[in-house]
Amino acid sequence: MTQAQLEALLHRLTGRLAEALRSEPFDQRIGQQVGAELVAAHIASAEGLGRTVEVIQLRLLRDLGLVADDGEDRMARLLATVATGYARALRDRTLDEQESIRRAAMVARAQAERALRDSEARFRHQANHDPLTGLPNRTLFTERLTAAIEGRGADRVGVCFLDLDRFKVINDSLGHQIGDLLLVAVGERLRQAVGEHLVARLGGDEFVILVERTGGTDDAVRVAETALAAVRRPTVVAGHELTVSASIGIVEQPVDGTTPGELMRAAGSTLHWAKAAGGARWSVFDADRNERELARYALSAAIPTALERGEFLLDYQPLTSLRDGTVLGMEALVRWRHPQRGLLRPDAFIGLAEETGLIVPLGGWVLAEACREAAGWGDGSGPAPFVSVNLAVQQVRRPGLVDEVRRLLRRTGLPPRRLQLELTESTMMSTAEEPVRALRVLADLGVRIAIDDFGTGYCNLAYLRGLPVTELKVAGEFVTGLRAPEPASRTDERILASLVSLAHALDLTVTAEGVETAEQADRLRAIGCDAAQGWHFGRPGPAGQHLARSPALSGT
Repeated sequence: MTQAQLEALLHRLTGRLAEALRSEPFDQRIGQQVGAELVAAHIASAEGLGRTVEVIQLRLLRDLGLVADDGEDRMARLLATVATGYARALRDRTLDEQESIRRAAMVARAQAERALRDSEARFRHQANHDPLTGLPNRTLFTERLTAAIEGRGADRVGVCFLDLDRFKVINDSLGHQIGDLLLVAVGERLRQAVGEHLVARLGGDEFVILVERTGGTDDAVRVAETALAAVRRPTVVAGHELTVSASIGIVEQPVDGTTPGELMRAAGSTLHWAKAAGGARWSVFDADRNERELARYALSAAIPTALERGEFLLDYQPLTSLRDGTVLGMEALVRWRHPQRGLLRPDAFIGLAEETGLIVPLGGWVLAEACREAAGWGDGSGPAPFVSVNLAVQQVRRPGLVDEVRRLLRRTGLPPRRLQLELTESTMMSTAEEPVRALRVLADLGVRIAIDDFGTGYCNLAYLRGLPVTELKVAGEFVTGLRAPEPASRTDERILASLVSLAHALDLTVTAEGVETAEQADRLRAIGCDAAQGWHFGRPGPAGQHLARSPALSGT
């Protein structure tokens, strides 16, 4: 209140007290009302009550001129009623405030609980659904798949694991915003196309469809074909007309004896099969193929440990001169002495090593071991044969190839001219300028460079003019035809003669691979081929068995 309002209030209350003191009979309710009004006006402190009593006691009796005895009695009773009204009003106000606080606390708690429930509910339209597409996410899909397997509501269940083909190209070329819009469109199409089945987004461009209560693989295949057709329809996204395809891995099997994790792993593997086959298709899970894939994976994963344990060894196959039968060189062939599977040939693990990048450490070991063993060949009575080592494309592209070879030659003492590095045609054709420069440096050091399996790729002799190549190893497919005097055999012979003639024109030596008979050796010698390699001249084995003898020539 303002000062004037306060004075008016106090003046009014004072008048009422004066009236109470003079009234007949004495009305003590007025004192109680005055006390209550003081509290209502927020004059509720202890000092306020004390000052009120003081003013009433000292001023009203004197100002009103009341008889002392009677006035003091009335004054005492009046003060008592004022104090009573004041105390009651103060108590009631305190109780009201407490009740208000209690109610406010109850309301706040109710609001907090409601907010918590709403938040938990939102955490659950977020924990179970993909925020981008609104489809069920991995969590909800796994719950439904688990229920389908464990609920025993059906005998069989199917899963279609879908992934867009080359989706990264869209993200990289048009941006992630366009990519996200495309994912939303794809998700909606899948939902509409196979709406009776649960469609979920697992993340990225991966979607999965749960096909419950299947009667066989055909049921899941029909769903997959419907999904693929829905995805490949052109889509207009932010002004861009986009056409995408998808690959699907299908798993359909009895619910007994399986788990959600096993089903999803199988679907993921099958999806990779569809991708590897070119994409834009579906593949059905094959248990036998999966076992082979798992075995291949286990074999590749064991390569690093096998290197540490010394489980690899080298056999050698001689490269024999067709002119005089001397052993010109020996090709190093790696073997794996596997503790469970026995002795493994290169075709069992080299492809795996190349796929996983493990060919770099494995190939490095082969190169180092071959140089070490070759350094001890020969007894000084004649020129020792060179050692020929195959290099994978990953090894050729390594920046440190030249330094690696230099260190090996220096450490083992092997002369550069007694080391030959073999590369396939495809490796040479796919090699960039920098690796070619490295090969030139090695050739300048005296290291021999050979092209292996020549004629099976797309290289040509004209291209070889710019490469530091010293030898061509002609693929065994051409030699196989020289077994019998047939028209096809004569064709292969003419092809070989042309290759040999052109190679010699480029100052290259020619070695024929896969020579198994004396007749093949004779015909190769007749067309001018320099050397040969194959079972006729010696099967792969320890280096010592080839150094101890010279292969017999045909007709000797």
